[in-house]
Parts: sequence; structure tokens; C-alpha cells
Amino acid sequence: MKKLDALMQGISAFTLAILLFGTSTGITAEARTLNALNNNDVGIGNILNPTDVTEISEEDVAKAQDVASAINSQPEEADEEEEYEEEDDSRLVMANVSQVMNIRVSPEDDAEKLGVLYKDCGGKIIEQKDGWTKLESGDLVGWAKDDYLLFGEEAEELAQDVGVQLVSSKEDALRIRKEADEDAEVLGVITNHGFVEMIEDLGNGWISVDYNDETGYVQAEYVETDFRIDEGETMAAIKAREEAEAKRKAEEAAKKAKLTKNTGAVAAGADEARLLAALIYCEAGNQPYEGKVAVGAVVMNRVKSGAYANTISGVIYASGQFTPALNGSVDRVYAGNVPDSCIQAANAALAGETNVGGCTHFRRAGGHDGIVIGAHVFW
Repeated sequence: MKKLDALMQGISAFTLAILLFGTSTGITAEARTLNALNNNDVGIGNILNPTDVTEISEEDVAKAQDVASAINSQPEEADEEEEYEEEDDSRLVMANVSQVMNIRVSPEDDAEKLGVLYKDCGGKIIEQKDGWTKLESGDLVGWAKDDYLLFGEEAEELAQDVGVQLVSSKEDALRIRKEADEDAEVLGVITNHGFVEMIEDLGNGWISVDYNDETGYVQAEYVETDFRIDEGETMAAIKAREEAEAKRKAEEAAKKAKLTKNTGAVAAGADEARLLAALIYCEAGNQPYEGKVAVGAVVMNRVKSGAYANTISGVIYASGQFTPALNGSVDRVYAGNVPDSCIQAANAALAGETNVGGCTHFRRAGGHDGIVIGAHVFW
């Protein structure tokens, strides 16, 4: 009975081999099938009439199984998805310009301009014809001249050179640590809406990242990585950006005009002007001219405010206000050599010039909100 079962399995396998042979192409398995069919030890009549089993030996069965095994071992064709992925890799295109190139609605030099690709921008190929390529780069989709594009290996090399690997958190918040250790000090936090630039995958479950110009570390299992290259810009986006920039500049200009509006001249003698210049030197001698004028303006704003003494000397020597005046530094400078730039700044402040509006305080920058000029913040 066991022999009969084995025999039937062999017949089924061999019958399958014959059926498959009808559609086979010239491969090794086909040659083995032909050899088996031409062998006189295997009776074709017995295969077609499996009820007559007395003439089929175990050797025949083994040969039939060899044929079936050979056919089953043939390499399968690559599936469509893998082929698509390979094609997708070759769809990369990069701008090959020193500044900017135009993207148009159709493959014609005089066609409507849809947007631009800047230097080092890239995208993916949609269609190509007649020396033009239709591409997609961010929100921009249109035609570009092949003369100004890179394809294939050249595009990939440029993308690797100018692109950036970003790391974003899969969690609501993820700590960036100073060392690749769960107990290390925390540098900062990124959320699932934020990202930082990747430096290296350390291969030990940690990734090093650039966080505000410092090297930090995040756990790989909690982040996603994404390689990005700069994208093109549509004409609509360009217009919106330019309008926003114009609005920002107008607001800055209005703010500056308010901050620099002349507050009115104050009559002062040569001694008070020199005293103001001496204070300016002690407080801002190492600062740019704008910083010197700002210190002089603070003093004059106090003189005019009514909340302080109404004289320059009264403001400068007020208790607990200007340290250089209290420790004798102002007096020594006054009696010695006062730099011309400080005298010029003092005269400007006396004439009502200001670049800090009505500010009445200043200190070293970093400890208070306000207008930062040089190393000082004014408020």
C-alpha cells in the first residue's frame, strides 16, 4: 500500500511536469524534462493510464519527482511592486543651475510660468518628451528643460550632497539627551510636530542629532527618519512670501520710525554734555556708535520723564542707578580724555536723537526683554 501511495504521488508530480512543460521557456528545468521524457525506462502509456501500475518502478517515481522538483525550483519573476520601486529610484531629478530655473505649464519656452526651482532643489519625474521633463517638487508640478536638470547617478550624488536627514518624534514629546544614556542630562525636547537634523545612527539604539548647534542623542525606537531635499516654489507661494516680507518690512520701518522719533532737544552746558559723554564711555565705550547713542538717550529720557531728576547730573548721580558714577569711574573719565565718538553720541542725545524710543533702562543683554543693541538690552 505504501508503495502504491508513493507511486501515485510520483505520477501526479510527473503529470504536472508535463503540463508545465507546455508553457516552459528554455531553462535548465526544461532540459531535464526532455531527458526524462526521452528515457525508455519511463513508459508514456503508463503515465497516461495510471491504473496499470505494474510496469512503473520506484526508480520511475524518483525520476518524475526530480522533474517536478526542478520545475518548482525555477526562480520566480520579480513582482510588479519591486520593479516599481526600482523605477521610483530612477525618477529623481535635480536642478542643475547656479541660481534659479523656470517651471512652465507646458514643454514650451514661452509657456506660462508656474514656479521655479532654485539651486540644489529636486523632485521626481512624471513624464519626459522632446527635451523637456514634467516634474513634481513639493507643490510645484510643471515642465522644465532637460538642459538645466540632472538625472540618474548625477542627480543622486547631488541629492546626497545637499540633502539632509531629519529626525522627528513619534511620541507627543521626546527628550534629547547629552549622552546616549536614558539617565543623561536633557538638552531639550522635540514633539511629533517638530524635527531636528540627524548626525548619525550609532547602531546601538541611539541616534545623534544636531540640537541648537549641540550634539544630542535620541532613542531610535521613538523616532522616524526622513531624507529631504529642497523643493520648488510656485508663483502663488512666491507672491504670498513676497507680500508677507513686504508687510514685515513695513512694520519694522514703522517700529523704527517710532523708536527713532526725535524726542526734542534739551539745552545743556558744555560741562553737562561732557559729563554725559563720560557716562556713555563708562557704560558703552566698547559698543558700536548706536549703542552709545542709546545709553545717552536713556539718560535724556529720564531727564524728560518727570519720574527722575530733571537734570543730567541729577540723573547720572542718582543713588543706586549708574554704577560707574557711584564708584568714581565717570569722574575720572570726565577729568581725563573722553573719546570723540562718546562726545558725538552725547550731543546727538542732547539734540533729541534716540534709537530706543522712550526707554529709561538698560542692562547687559540676556536678562530682560527689550530692544537689543550690541551687548545691551533697552526697555
